[in-house]
Amino acid sequence: MAPTKKKKNEFAINIKEIDESKNVVATYNAAYESEGILVSYPENKSGFGRTVLNAFLPAGYPHSVTSDYLEYQVYVSYPRIVGGKTVLNTSQDSLQAFSSSIAGMLSSRAVLEGIGVGDSQASPTQALLLSVLQESLGRIATIIFAHRLGSSLEPECKMYRLLADIFNDSAMILACLSPALPKSLRVAVLAVASTLRSLCGVAAGSSKASLSAHFAKVGNLGELNAKDSSQETIISLLGMLTGSLVISHITTKFATWATLILLLSIHLFTNYLAVRAVSMRTLNRQRANLVFSSCLHAFKNKDSGMKLLSPEEVSRQERIFEKDGVLRSYDFRLGRNDIRGYCYIGVPLQKILSLFHRRVLHVEISPSPRLFEFPALLEVYKNEGYIMMCNIIAGMRPEYYIVVKEGAENRDLLKGWLHALYHTTLWAVGRKEGESVIEGLERTREEVEGMLESYDVFGELERAGWDIKTGALETRSGTRVRIG
Repeated sequence: MAPTKKKKNEFAINIKEIDESKNVVATYNAAYESEGILVSYPENKSGFGRTVLNAFLPAGYPHSVTSDYLEYQVYVSYPRIVGGKTVLNTSQDSLQAFSSSIAGMLSSRAVLEGIGVGDSQASPTQALLLSVLQESLGRIATIIFAHRLGSSLEPECKMYRLLADIFNDSAMILACLSPALPKSLRVAVLAVASTLRSLCGVAAGSSKASLSAHFAKVGNLGELNAKDSSQETIISLLGMLTGSLVISHITTKFATWATLILLLSIHLFTNYLAVRAVSMRTLNRQRANLVFSSCLHAFKNKDSGMKLLSPEEVSRQERIFEKDGVLRSYDFRLGRNDIRGYCYIGVPLQKILSLFHRRVLHVEISPSPRLFEFPALLEVYKNEGYIMMCNIIAGMRPEYYIVVKEGAENRDLLKGWLHALYHTTLWAVGRKEGESVIEGLERTREEVEGMLESYDVFGELERAGWDIKTGALETRSGTRVRIG
């Protein structure tokens, strides 16, 4: 078949070149049988202001970052460690940046007074020894904090991001308080302040890494962090310049404390707004409670369909500080959120075995299981990636212990959490008289399995925008079991 003959004026080549923001930067056209290619550039409508902003925003903004990036950046500031000391980096929001910088200057001035600047009787050696003590305690606290809570920093990055600012602001208050104390007590207070700053550095640095990974959509994590540094640099400079002018007029104790409390209140409030603006896509324990509550509501009322909450909807309802391991059932129509029990995931197998050995003095709902019943529990979960046992005692909230099997995926952990929430919420529905604990777990496991298949829960989670492959349920370094 002969090729269709093109008209002489028809373009044989029509190519548009776009940047990371989907803006057309050049157009290439060539007419049929033409020997040249016409290149045209669109008129630059961004102007000088946009050019300057591009130096501080990630390439391809806003398409290269998540929708909550800008709102978070407007409020937040990052503490960082420089030369063994915590320095407060600030970002785009001028009010928050200036409040942090000026408060930091007031704190630094108090520390200098505390170590004897201006005191003729003060010794340089004493000041040096105090500095060594502060640094030593701070570094020891960093090691202990990272060891004990390192695994929970990523799943609970929003909580630790705000907690870092609480640590930092508390350290500022202690530093400002130190000059009014006796020298012996002043040393202890400054040491505690140094420890809090170190804890702030660990919590803020780790949470910043998790949040930056959340904001970066197209593998631009390194470039995003570089632009964050540019934002921090320019606003820190403006904050210090403004603070230098303001702090010279704050000389009395009353003015110092009034200004400090006002600035720290602004600082904490803006950072609270920042973490509330973030919509994480991973399911930690609290977000799993919120999302799975809608599953239980649909299953309980035998609804034909089920609509799961999106990450944005969950972020508006989740708490920044939540009890660790709590199983909370939400009723969105009545605005209720009741604590049903507690669940601990990734625990050693010994934790479950202790429930078969222990003699409980309380009046129990079901007889305490005996060790010879343990194989029956293994049989219930033989095709699952986890093993769960519950401790149900009259007058107390039940506790659930989940042991994770080797090779288990995050879906298995999510299913285990859903099973615990379902059991503590609806386990009495359809319960037969004399049903043992293990029989109740088997029945509810089968019902959860049916719910997952009927409503395609994991598929609905992905369609709602959730990342179900990345684990965020374990807040401690857990163990795995291999069943032979």
